[in-house]
Amino acid sequence: MRMNVEQRARAGDEAAFRALTEPYRREIEVHCYRILGSVQDAEDLVQETFLAAWRGLAAFEGRASVRTWLYRIATNRSLNALRDASRRPGALELPPDRPEPTRVGDPLWLQPYPDALLDGIADEAPGPDQRYEAREALALAFVAGLQHLPPAQRAMLVLRDVLGFRAAEVAELLDVSEAAVNSGLQRARSAFETRLPSAGRERAPLPQSARERELVGRFADAFEGGDVDAIVALLTDDAWLTMPPVPLEYQGPAAIARFLSTVPAGGELQRFRLIATRANGQPAFGFYLADPQCHVAHGVGILVLTLEGDRISALTSFHDTGVFPWFGLPRTLPAR
Repeated sequence: MRMNVEQRARAGDEAAFRALTEPYRREIEVHCYRILGSVQDAEDLVQETFLAAWRGLAAFEGRASVRTWLYRIATNRSLNALRDASRRPGALELPPDRPEPTRVGDPLWLQPYPDALLDGIADEAPGPDQRYEAREALALAFVAGLQHLPPAQRAMLVLRDVLGFRAAEVAELLDVSEAAVNSGLQRARSAFETRLPSAGRERAPLPQSARERELVGRFADAFEGGDVDAIVALLTDDAWLTMPPVPLEYQGPAAIARFLSTVPAGGELQRFRLIATRANGQPAFGFYLADPQCHVAHGVGILVLTLEGDRISALTSFHDTGVFPWFGLPRTLPAR
């Protein structure tokens, strides 16, 4: 009798194993990213998850779907990673010369997630009605909010409210009681909601729409032209400028204007070049600083815009060129 794909995989057929598990690789990676906040760590954890699945396939009893089984492995590996002190970044040194921030928060260890890695996930990931739309559940505000929760609560919230697993399923995935899941979810939702944008705000323009391109283009022209007044004219009255993991946060056009006029390249914004990209379902730029000594612009990081109606409600600057390969961005650009 001819064996099916799962039977062939159990028998040690690597091609059959890939056929059985590869359709879930990208959504599993996004799941790990939501919990860990790191593209690199998420990629590493997916490799660990699929290796563990290959080694443990003989013990897979088939009581749950392959997809659910992979989520169980990935979730628990992610939680173990958060407990692993060797994965935690070292202490931060705050920049000495800066305007007084609006507030000093906790260091937030977060990386942007490239939209290019999201292709096909929405069509391939089944599930019941979800509390959050897929795009909102990967937005920076959402992922950043998760990072402020205890690890187990992050996992519960993502599994239950984003992926739509039932409370009993979440309990089985995490090897805890259903009562513990319900209690943890109640605490997580209460803390999480306070970190999300307030209700009643204007929705962002549709991705890649003419409305979005016009707003983003005006921002890029103003930034590369060194026109701070034009930049702040595009901001909402309560806009935030943040720089994870640096805990300094600036709110409002006046505070952001003071920062842009003094800190980046000493306020000489025209020394920067921007290359359009997308991160976390939002418009973004790779930004580069021109070096007058060698006529090259060196990569500095990723700048992500959060849009609200026809304005920008947040600027999130990641000084991390380590993510450039995932965005297909070069390390340097020729001088203009």
